[in-house]
Amino acid sequence: MTMTSDIPTKTGTWRPMRPDDLPAVAVIADRVHAAYPEDPEIFAERLRLWPSGCWVYESNGELIAYVLSHPAQAFAPPPLNSLLGALPEPPTTYYIHDLALLPETRGQGAGSAIVRILLDGARRSGCPDVSLVAVNDSAGFWGRHGFQTVSIPALDAKLRSYDDDARFMVRPLV
Repeated sequence: MTMTSDIPTKTGTWRPMRPDDLPAVAVIADRVHAAYPEDPEIFAERLRLWPSGCWVYESNGELIAYVLSHPAQAFAPPPLNSLLGALPEPPTTYYIHDLALLPETRGQGAGSAIVRILLDGARRSGCPDVSLVAVNDSAGFWGRHGFQTVSIPALDAKLRSYDDDARFMVRPLV
């Protein structure tokens, strides 16, 4: 699956992430997910492994949001700040690793626009559903996009590594 087109919204444009975007992505991550730090190598690896799932949102020449996503194994979100090494063959879910929008970007439709893009990409990849770990009180946002919290006791310890409010959420694609 290759996505190369820019996707304009009212206030900016989602475009495929490039390697030269990674320093700005790390700055956004540090601001938005300060409680969930990840090394720059995590972003670089996701971009290398599945570039079509990595996007940045640009407005007035500045990057103000990004998303990382990729095929994965169902009910097995990667631990925070961990390298994958490789993507699973065959994948059994499409995983949204991270959607980070600077506070001034929120409420403008950029988040909803990229969710639609990711859902379309997930369908093309043949995955039956999309999964994620919701943090920073984002479960409501994801719920509005059809994601539901799934309680899996085997994931409790991994979710607590984020925080007590982290939620594993899944959205079927059928």
